[in-house]
Amino acid sequence: MHQLDHADVRAAAERIAGLVRPVAVSPGGPDGAWLALEYMQHTGSFKARGAANFLRAHREAGALPEAGVTIASGGNAGLACAWAARREGVRATVFLPENAPAVKVERLRGYGADVRLVGREYAQALAACEEFAATSGALASHAYDHPLVAAGAGTLLEEVHRQVPGLDTVVVSVGGGGLFAGVAAAARAHGVRTVAVEPENCRALHAALAAGEPVDVPVESVAADSLGARRASATALAAARDEGVRTVLVPDAAIVRARRALWEEHRIAVEHAASTALAALTTGAYRPEPGERVCVVLCGANTDPGTLTGPDA
Repeated sequence: MHQLDHADVRAAAERIAGLVRPVAVSPGGPDGAWLALEYMQHTGSFKARGAANFLRAHREAGALPEAGVTIASGGNAGLACAWAARREGVRATVFLPENAPAVKVERLRGYGADVRLVGREYAQALAACEEFAATSGALASHAYDHPLVAAGAGTLLEEVHRQVPGLDTVVVSVGGGGLFAGVAAAARAHGVRTVAVEPENCRALHAALAAGEPVDVPVESVAADSLGARRASATALAAARDEGVRTVLVPDAAIVRARRALWEEHRIAVEHAASTALAALTTGAYRPEPGERVCVVLCGANTDPGTLTGPDA
């Protein structure tokens, strides 16, 4: 497994310059934390960074096939792949579980993707995608487990670091670990700590650390539509072993409360995956030291706004 490093992230930043929106940062989080407003990115999540880097790198290498690109995704990575494919002028065939949020399916089709709904979990959609790639010759992308995808995600930290002087700690949600692995690679080079946050019942990274290798885990969380990876990537596991990394778990109830607070206090509408990172601070799962400069990544906003209020918000 390729060990992701800062050079990979720097190369990605050069490759996708002008293709993605630079992240905005704002004060306003708990205890003076900064918020990285990455939910304003193209397609509504950080995934646009990795998809743009993946496809542009293959374009530069002359390795984009006539059959286009295919990916299995719970939603956000598929959106990003479809968006990036349209920019590169190639076809995108996206596989995702049948229970994916309707708002994501509609947007995928809006980007011109061929959407195929298979099974109830990401693993089933992934198997169908792999079969399609083998038979069609399409380039297989991945929602998180690819060095180019993770390096693209890591460009986010480069931008945050430039805008938050004296940044000590970055807090990110973890599903399969692409965002975390990329951010951790860049953060390590800048002497910044990374806090990796998982829902209690979507703990692929925690399980990998305990087992010493990526292992399959059950997936059951309000944030599972984005963070419900069956297993963490080997790249993420390697990053999590770094001394500058902390891993924490948060309960679903705290994820829901953090999401509602973002809406009620800031009129920020994000998905549960984004509020998972914030919940690390609101629950005390991660407690910054006095004066510690912390930035929480709000990674995506592909959600139904109607769920922001009411008993099930």
